Amino acid sequence: MQIKKMIFLIIVAGLVVFGLIQLVPYGRNHTNPPVTAEPAWDSPQTQALAMRACFDCHSNETVWPWYSNVAPVSWLVQRDVDQGRRRLNFSQWNTSGEREFSRVISRGSMPPWFYVIQHPSAVLSAAEKTQLEAGLTATK
Repeated sequence: MQIKKMIFLIIVAGLVVFGLIQLVPYGRNHTNPPVTAEPAWDSPQTQALAMRACFDCHSNETVWPWYSNVAPVSWLVQRDVDQGRRRLNFSQWNTSGEREFSRVISRGSMPPWFYVIQHPSAVLSAAEKTQLEAGLTATK
Protein backbone atom coordinates (compact mmCIF):
# COMPACT_ATOMS: atom_id res chain seq x y z
CA MET A 1 0.00 0.00 0.00
CA GLN A 2 2.86 2.38 0.76
CA ILE A 3 4.28 2.08 -2.76
CA LYS A 4 0.94 2.97 -4.35
CA LYS A 5 0.65 6.02 -2.11
CA MET A 6 4.21 7.06 -2.92
CA ILE A 7 3.60 6.71 -6.67
CA PHE A 8 0.39 8.72 -6.35
CA LEU A 9 2.20 11.51 -4.47
CA ILE A 10 4.97 11.61 -7.07
CA ILE A 11 2.43 11.90 -9.88
CA VAL A 12 0.52 14.66 -8.08
CA ALA A 13 3.75 16.54 -7.32
CA GLY A 14 4.81 16.20 -10.97
CA LEU A 15 1.49 17.60 -12.15
CA VAL A 16 1.73 20.51 -9.71
CA VAL A 17 5.27 21.34 -10.86
CA PHE A 18 4.19 21.06 -14.51
CA GLY A 19 1.31 23.45 -13.81
CA LEU A 20 3.52 25.92 -12.00
CA ILE A 21 6.16 26.08 -14.74
CA GLN A 22 3.42 27.16 -17.14
CA LEU A 23 3.40 30.45 -15.21
CA VAL A 24 7.01 31.25 -16.15
CA PRO A 25 6.70 34.06 -18.71
CA TYR A 26 9.69 33.07 -20.89
CA GLY A 27 9.05 31.08 -24.03
CA ARG A 28 5.82 32.59 -25.24
CA ASN A 29 7.05 35.67 -27.08
CA HIS A 30 5.86 34.38 -30.40
CA THR A 31 6.17 37.55 -32.35
CA ASN A 32 7.28 37.66 -35.91
CA PRO A 33 8.77 41.11 -36.45
CA PRO A 34 8.31 42.63 -39.89
CA VAL A 35 10.57 41.59 -42.73
CA THR A 36 12.95 44.51 -43.26
CA ALA A 37 15.44 43.22 -45.83
CA GLU A 38 15.20 40.03 -47.85
CA PRO A 39 18.03 38.43 -49.77
CA ALA A 40 18.28 38.98 -53.51
CA TRP A 41 17.97 35.24 -54.06
CA ASP A 42 20.09 33.78 -56.83
CA SER A 43 17.21 31.44 -57.75
CA PRO A 44 13.73 30.41 -56.64
CA GLN A 45 15.18 26.97 -55.77
CA THR A 46 17.61 28.47 -53.23
CA GLN A 47 14.79 30.44 -51.67
CA ALA A 48 12.53 27.36 -51.51
CA LEU A 49 15.28 25.24 -49.89
CA ALA A 50 16.05 27.97 -47.33
CA MET A 51 12.36 28.39 -46.55
CA ARG A 52 11.89 24.65 -46.12
CA ALA A 53 14.92 23.96 -43.94
CA CYS A 54 15.86 27.26 -42.29
CA PHE A 55 13.09 29.83 -42.01
CA ASP A 56 11.46 28.62 -38.78
CA CYS A 57 14.55 29.65 -36.80
CA HIS A 58 16.37 31.97 -39.19
CA SER A 59 13.67 34.41 -40.27
CA ASN A 60 10.86 36.55 -38.95
CA GLU A 61 8.41 34.13 -40.58
CA THR A 62 8.51 31.47 -37.87
CA VAL A 63 5.62 29.03 -37.75
CA TRP A 64 5.03 28.50 -34.03
CA PRO A 65 3.76 24.94 -33.37
CA TRP A 66 1.26 24.27 -30.59
CA TYR A 67 3.92 22.75 -28.32
CA SER A 68 5.84 26.03 -28.39
CA ASN A 69 3.26 27.24 -25.86
CA VAL A 70 3.88 24.46 -23.32
CA ALA A 71 6.76 24.78 -20.87
CA PRO A 72 9.45 23.52 -20.71
CA VAL A 73 9.45 22.86 -24.47
CA SER A 74 8.44 26.49 -25.06
CA TRP A 75 11.66 27.62 -23.39
CA LEU A 76 13.77 25.53 -25.75
CA VAL A 77 11.88 26.61 -28.87
CA GLN A 78 12.08 30.29 -27.91
CA ARG A 79 15.81 30.02 -27.18
CA ASP A 80 16.49 28.29 -30.51
CA VAL A 81 14.54 30.87 -32.52
CA ASP A 82 16.15 33.79 -30.67
CA GLN A 83 19.63 32.38 -31.24
CA GLY A 84 18.89 31.46 -34.84
CA ARG A 85 17.62 34.93 -35.67
CA ARG A 86 20.67 36.49 -34.01
CA ARG A 87 23.11 34.38 -36.02
CA LEU A 88 21.42 34.67 -39.40
CA ASN A 89 18.08 36.22 -40.23
CA PHE A 90 16.78 35.97 -43.77
CA SER A 91 14.19 38.65 -42.89
CA GLN A 92 16.82 41.18 -41.84
CA TRP A 93 19.34 40.23 -44.47
CA ASN A 94 22.91 41.27 -44.59
CA THR A 95 25.46 39.10 -46.34
CA SER A 96 27.84 38.81 -43.38
CA GLY A 97 26.48 35.47 -42.17
CA GLU A 98 25.90 33.43 -45.30
CA ARG A 99 29.45 32.08 -45.61
CA GLU A 100 29.41 30.79 -42.02
CA PHE A 101 25.94 29.38 -42.58
CA SER A 102 27.09 27.60 -45.72
CA ARG A 103 29.91 25.97 -43.73
CA VAL A 104 27.45 24.87 -41.02
CA ILE A 105 25.23 23.25 -43.65
CA SER A 106 28.16 21.38 -45.20
CA ARG A 107 29.21 20.05 -41.77
CA GLY A 108 25.69 18.70 -41.30
CA SER A 109 24.90 20.56 -38.09
CA MET A 110 22.00 22.44 -39.67
CA PRO A 111 19.21 21.78 -39.35
CA PRO A 112 19.76 20.25 -35.92
CA TRP A 113 18.66 16.65 -35.28
CA PHE A 114 16.06 17.65 -32.70
CA TYR A 115 14.40 20.00 -35.18
CA VAL A 116 14.07 17.45 -37.97
CA ILE A 117 12.33 14.99 -35.63
CA GLN A 118 9.26 17.24 -35.71
CA HIS A 119 9.99 18.71 -39.18
CA PRO A 120 11.09 15.88 -41.50
CA SER A 121 10.59 18.10 -44.55
CA ALA A 122 13.58 20.15 -43.36
CA VAL A 123 15.94 17.23 -44.05
CA LEU A 124 18.02 18.04 -47.10
CA SER A 125 19.59 15.49 -49.40
CA ALA A 126 23.28 15.82 -50.21
CA ALA A 127 22.41 17.39 -53.55
CA GLU A 128 20.02 19.86 -51.90
CA LYS A 129 22.68 20.81 -49.33
CA THR A 130 25.17 21.46 -52.12
CA GLN A 131 22.59 23.49 -54.02
CA LEU A 132 21.68 25.53 -50.92
CA GLU A 133 25.33 26.20 -50.07
CA ALA A 134 26.08 27.37 -53.62
CA GLY A 135 22.86 29.39 -53.71
CA LEU A 136 23.59 31.15 -50.40
CA THR A 137 27.09 32.00 -51.60
CA ALA A 138 25.65 33.46 -54.83
CA THR A 139 22.82 35.28 -53.05
CA LYS A 140 23.45 38.93 -52.26
